[in-house]
Amino acid sequence: MPSTKFFTNLEDANNFIFANTSKHVHCATPLGLGKPNQLLNLIYQTAKKDPSIQLKISTALSLEVPHPHVELEKNFIGPYAERHFGKDYPELDYVLESKDRKIPSNISVHEFYMQAAQNMNVESAQRNYTSLNYTHVAQNLFDENLDVIVQLIAEKKHPVGESTYSLSCNPDLTLDVADLFDNAQKKVLIIGVVHPDLPFMGGDAEVGPEFFDAIVNSEQVKHKLFALPQTPLDTVDFMLGIHASQFLQDEGTIQIGIGSLADAIVHATLLRHAKNDVYKNMIEKIWNEKVKPKVNLFTNTFEKGLYGTSELVTDAFMHLRKAGILKREIFDVDQKLRRYLHGAFFLGSNKLYEWLFNLSEVDRAGFSMTRVSKVNDLYDNHEQALRRQRQKACFFNTCMCVDLLGGAASETLPSGQVVSGVGGQYNFVAMARELPDSRSILMLRSTHTSRGVTTSSIDWAFAHLTIPRHLRDVVVTEYGIASLRGKTDEEVICALIEIADSRFQDDLVKKAKKLRKIKQTYEVPVWARNNYLENIKRFLNSYPAELFLPFPFGTDFTPVEQRLALSLPLIKAAQPKPLKLIQMLMDGIKADKKQFQPELQRMQLDQRAGVKAWVYKNLVTGALTRL
Repeated sequence: MPSTKFFTNLEDANNFIFANTSKHVHCATPLGLGKPNQLLNLIYQTAKKDPSIQLKISTALSLEVPHPHVELEKNFIGPYAERHFGKDYPELDYVLESKDRKIPSNISVHEFYMQAAQNMNVESAQRNYTSLNYTHVAQNLFDENLDVIVQLIAEKKHPVGESTYSLSCNPDLTLDVADLFDNAQKKVLIIGVVHPDLPFMGGDAEVGPEFFDAIVNSEQVKHKLFALPQTPLDTVDFMLGIHASQFLQDEGTIQIGIGSLADAIVHATLLRHAKNDVYKNMIEKIWNEKVKPKVNLFTNTFEKGLYGTSELVTDAFMHLRKAGILKREIFDVDQKLRRYLHGAFFLGSNKLYEWLFNLSEVDRAGFSMTRVSKVNDLYDNHEQALRRQRQKACFFNTCMCVDLLGGAASETLPSGQVVSGVGGQYNFVAMARELPDSRSILMLRSTHTSRGVTTSSIDWAFAHLTIPRHLRDVVVTEYGIASLRGKTDEEVICALIEIADSRFQDDLVKKAKKLRKIKQTYEVPVWARNNYLENIKRFLNSYPAELFLPFPFGTDFTPVEQRLALSLPLIKAAQPKPLKLIQMLMDGIKADKKQFQPELQRMQLDQRAGVKAWVYKNLVTGALTRL
């Protein structure tokens, strides 16, 4: 077997790749954090300069530094982005050039999952999107004649002997793809690029140098890791978290998807564990006003704890571990060790990366990064062990819309425009039906607003469903819980209408009656007719404000930036409605500007003259008065 090549610069690694492949190069690189952006840019530029090379890049979740075009957003995001991501962050050339339609014809980029809404108007990204379950990607790469994998790795040096390496944030597909090629006795190049700040993760992610064809350890690679900015939680997020958290059982299993709703679940779970009296009081008030669904719900603390198995490890699991909740251990048959968490890839804030980098020996020993087929499926050599380990499982994911028959659209608009991707959502929804005493909980906001028009996220039918109706289980909105498993179409329709925004309930009832799917005598019960945002705001406001802070887990924003992060979206929301925008402007004119001088200074509006600056200054001030 050829020995591993070691390079101290990225250019040599790039030359090695093209010297060991043909003119048709299929290059895969991990989703999210594990991309070696600098090496990928060299590969891209090499193909761009030589039209005889046909380059195909297969990946997912190509992370982007925000580049807003609207002046107010630019003034806010610009200084923050430079501080947060660093001046020297190497952005992906193929991402930047795809926005301007500059990707040459001899290069194509194919993603099976995209950063939410980032590529809605990017023609090449929409055309080349590949719709796949996460667990099917490895086989697809094998079938598509993959040539090379490039990814960031972590290194552990030893006093004696050679270094060991970790696939760190992305063992997810690399391990599965490598096995497929080994079993078929076919060759795929694997190139690892060491990043000094990448946490060294054990478990299946730990490999020897022989795993790679080449390892790059270069001073060129010293940029910051891409960290997700923390986003604020709002009233809807908090209520969704409170409802969903009732499904968690002590001594159970948890999987959580990405986004602010994940933070909301964890926030409510921490509240349940640390301030159980307050939590129980909240739940009691909720069910005193509504009819409790016929489903097992729980409010006790986590004495024996939870075990985590999640394709994505985010800050959520760090918070659960620190709170003493993520502590149920299972026996990992492959590794012969006890584990409290299995993950396939991680992506989160700087705080998450720091925590992972500095894990105590106990925390590190119980945390295994592994292949996605192990996390997202049950079907391996130890299937029965996996089934026993994943007891009382709750699989939390988000969707955009739910139809009245229980199907869910999570990633594609009716137009066919892809917002994100399937990822592992289908895997976990299906797994919930395979495991006893387990539930799939799909969470969604009851409404969505586009160009000033608000519509119901629960409606009669949606195109391009991610989850078919026959897998319907639990749906949660800010107004309650609909338990759909095993129910008739009529029962499902009524349950979903009862957690819809009350502004749309009558129309939903009318549609269902017209199609004879519910009784003509059905009426929305009185207890479900008060599903209005102001009511849940009133409910949360009846508790101390410190329980529901917009940034419950902290933020990289300064205090001034936090206020701006909460107020600037109000301006954007008002834009489609001129009267609201004018009222906000008037509020700003009347307000005392001295009170908001730090915010105006941060937005570079304190010294500017002219009509445009005057309008912006008063709009920002008007929005700030509404916090």
